[in-house]
Amino acid sequence: MTEEIEFILDSTKESMTGSIAHLEKEFLNIRAGKASPAMLGSVFVDYYGSATPLSQVSKISVPDARTITLQPFEKNMLHVIEKAIMVANIGFNPMNNGDVIIISVPALTEERRRDLAKQAKVEAEDAKVGIRNARKDANTDIKKLEKEGTSEDICKTAEDEVQNLTNSYIRKIDELLVVKEAEIMKV
Repeated sequence: MTEEIEFILDSTKESMTGSIAHLEKEFLNIRAGKASPAMLGSVFVDYYGSATPLSQVSKISVPDARTITLQPFEKNMLHVIEKAIMVANIGFNPMNNGDVIIISVPALTEERRRDLAKQAKVEAEDAKVGIRNARKDANTDIKKLEKEGTSEDICKTAEDEVQNLTNSYIRKIDELLVVKEAEIMKV
């Protein structure tokens, strides 16, 4: 294969790997009943005028499976952090005892578990769209090379390789989804 086709295949793999990485990050934000610091990963606090991740303004710990505690590095940040958690709309009701913020992670109801499973399916479908877009871009680039004089056989082989990549990454997304759904539905 030519260098250009190798480059197209490498960039396609990189793009598809990025879609998988993004999906895994999104799956971390979908909670499965057990408390985890990752549940607060999407919370940003207004820290002296700039949006700062919660983990950079407080110590996040998980003393047990149903509780998350936040110890702000600065005491005057208690109310700001509390407000940021409420604004993030992640389903938590923080409580402030003057020193730390305590978040009780409620047990998931069957209906909430189904909603989270649906949310996981939506994220997986978005990742599949990303994979398919990478395939489309690669095939477009290969067609351009064919018009510029690259052999038809080489281009056909490259397109088959792109399709094989697409199939393997889609399979990986399906596997990740099955694992996440099982994690969510487990009581």
